[in-house]
Amino acid sequence: MSATNRDGLAAPGPGRRTRAVDVLVIGAGPAGLAAAARLAAAGAGTVEVVDREEQAGGVPRHCYHSGFGLRELRRPMSGPAYARHWCELAAGAGATVRTGVSVTGWAEQPGRGTLALDTTSPAGLERITAGAVVLATGARERPRSARLVPGTRPAGVFTTGELQQAVHLRHQRVGTRALVVGAEPVGYSAVRTLRGAGVEIAAMVTDQPRHQTSWASGLGARLHHRVPLLTGTTVTGLLGRGRLAGVALRHRDGRTTTVACDTVVFTGDWIPDHELARLGGIELDRGTRGPAVDTAFRTAAAGVFAVGNLLHAVEPAGTAAREGTLVAVPVLRHLADGAWPGGQVPVEVDAPLRWVAPNRIDPRGPRPPLGRFTLRTTRTAGRLSALVISQDGRFLHRERLRRGSVPNRPLYASADWIDGADPHGGPVVITAG
Repeated sequence: MSATNRDGLAAPGPGRRTRAVDVLVIGAGPAGLAAAARLAAAGAGTVEVVDREEQAGGVPRHCYHSGFGLRELRRPMSGPAYARHWCELAAGAGATVRTGVSVTGWAEQPGRGTLALDTTSPAGLERITAGAVVLATGARERPRSARLVPGTRPAGVFTTGELQQAVHLRHQRVGTRALVVGAEPVGYSAVRTLRGAGVEIAAMVTDQPRHQTSWASGLGARLHHRVPLLTGTTVTGLLGRGRLAGVALRHRDGRTTTVACDTVVFTGDWIPDHELARLGGIELDRGTRGPAVDTAFRTAAAGVFAVGNLLHAVEPAGTAAREGTLVAVPVLRHLADGAWPGGQVPVEVDAPLRWVAPNRIDPRGPRPPLGRFTLRTTRTAGRLSALVISQDGRFLHRERLRRGSVPNRPLYASADWIDGADPHGGPVVITAG
């Protein structure tokens, strides 16, 4: 049995330094940096951000296309410029940003006393205690192996993030002819990166009946007529030994074909980076697979908050940054009074909806961030569809969808019904009809 100190924490062990901060933010993407900037500027005390990457900024660091910052900053920026903006804002507000730091686990299960995490970096081992912890670890795309695509293991297989890092950060040549698996906005970003690298696009493939991007963005409209789009089509195998030689496909009508290519990019299919939350025994939502949170970004563990695409893989970087900014108020409140709610009401969805975030409410508590709930669906539906919200068979709210629902694109539900929910009742259920 390991020794403990006077706070009940396991002894840190030889060679591990211990120190304390007021707020520890884990993840230096837009959400984490925005949270740190607002907290430091608001006088939260010592605010520190740690990230395992060697450079802060998150995914936008290797997204060289424009379009970042339009809503929250009112000016278009490239991904690297957007990342630099938040890095500079956090540092300028007085937050400490440390990169190359891996958080290896919790010294004590969160919610049971002092919050303490163990880290490792080139500077050595540390144990950091904090008055509040903000999880902003983001999300990642499922690689080919996690999608259970059979075949050999040749070179030339990427996710969008791997592709962008290879092209923009390592300046590698990735191939000559590519197939892109996915037709959501991230898929079109992959097409753009490939074209910029001089790679021919053989086709885009999706198992859905249509693309899932919005023409309002202009990106899909500009690329769609120049790139063949195979709908209702799935990847059944990868061909080639040392290097990818082709991709086997099956169409919805049962036909099979092979596309010759030396590169394939699997896009979308995001999953939250929830390992640290899971290690701490923090409750995960079965729909989002990220931490279950209420409308103030509070997890089930006292003192632990979660923001950004860890909660809803995946929304735009601007949405993640906005949540990082908004989490400052509940964090400051917790630092001041230490209060933490209990007995919150779960919010769930029925098929064809996949998940909802946030997914806990306190009818007497704050409204959700941005004044709405975010949802995803598994099925395309027309504009005449509606969302119906009920609790224990009691109708709470109904609203018509402003646009048709499409997989891999967000739907939004109003928060106007929260006051009518029973704080002692069963789960609130959102259905699409």
